[in-house]
Amino acid sequence: MATALVVDDSRIIRNGLKNVLEKLGHVVVGEAENGFDGVNLYKELYPDIVTMDITMPAKSGVKNGIDAVKQIKKFDEFANIIMITAHGEEQKVMQSIRNGAKGYILKPITRDKVRESIERVGFTSDS
Repeated sequence: MATALVVDDSRIIRNGLKNVLEKLGHVVVGEAENGFDGVNLYKELYPDIVTMDITMPAKSGVKNGIDAVKQIKKFDEFANIIMITAHGEEQKVMQSIRNGAKGYILKPITRDKVRESIERVGFTSDS
């Protein structure tokens, strides 16, 4: 079991990820709708895993998920960040990984994709 922070500007995606994570036996300890709030929640909650949307609106100097990855990794070099991405964002995915993300999940999000990504960063799921 892992604790998780879900960062995505879409409430539908956040709810979907939260539902999948909880069904896999993980505990969602926080949600944020932009990278700025995601960084601040990470510093407050220290979750085991962060799911981070690549493309989100800018807020207070955090332009997107890549900027949030940079800030979280500067704060905690061991952070386990998994990017959430759509087709056509390959360059952004590679940039995220170069900046410390440990993997990605391609939309549409499925239970199997989430489970596999979480297991790749070292956490097991209930199912």
